[in-house]
Amino acid sequence: MPAKLDLQKRIAAKLMKCGETRVRFDPERLDDVAEAITREDIKKLIEDGAIYKVQAIGVSRVRARKREEKERVRGHGSRKGGRYSRVTRKERWMLKVRVQRKKLKQLREKKLIDASTYRRVYRMVKAGAFKSVSDLISYLEANRLIRRPLI
Repeated sequence: MPAKLDLQKRIAAKLMKCGETRVRFDPERLDDVAEAITREDIKKLIEDGAIYKVQAIGVSRVRARKREEKERVRGHGSRKGGRYSRVTRKERWMLKVRVQRKKLKQLREKKLIDASTYRRVYRMVKAGAFKSVSDLISYLEANRLIRRPLI
């Protein structure tokens, strides 16, 4: 067995731009490696294949990908924060009112309701009279404010 090869390993690591742990020597040419003491000698051995570097070991992403494939779980156990810290009361209100106003506008544009009905029901939406769009439609149908039944 030849002498210590720490110097050769360190120089080779610098030349190959990798860590010393990745530097390997060909077992049959250890004597040549031991004799190489300059950077030029080491360069020649790298070109000849007596000194080489092994593939870097990474962390496999297989398990991470498998986890990403699964649908996001949003059950009670994974919720953090109270009901209104997740979606505030104001945001819920805005979402509800905007959808109802959009529906009213569509009905007016299709001439299913007239302008006066639109105005009156618009104010009712603002007052919070309807829980949802379906509640709004059922009110219009019940009070015969809509020209023809919706499909």
